[in-house]
Amino acid sequence: GMNFGSKTFKPRPPDKGSFPLDHFGECKAFKETFMKCLRDNHFDNSKCRLQSKSYLECRMDHQLMAKEPMEKLGFKDMVDPPSSQTNQDCKP
Repeated sequence: GMNFGSKTFKPRPPDKGSFPLDHFGECKAFKETFMKCLRDNHFDNSKCRLQSKSYLECRMDHQLMAKEPMEKLGFKDMVDPPSSQTNQDCKP
């Protein structure tokens, strides 16, 4: 016979680009603000970057997506440099 109990399922985080649904609406207000901004700006997302950043931060804070540095998500110009690196050259 077959033994179905021998293999255990190991959950893994989703790949980049797949997002769990926000079942509890934890980031719904951020999403609504972002979507309203898009509608008001004829879906020009370059005008809604602050709202987009806030929405992604909410999702990361609630484990609805993998934590990523905002620089890697396209918000390098909107992130304060860490105070330890303020007057330092970043070259090795």
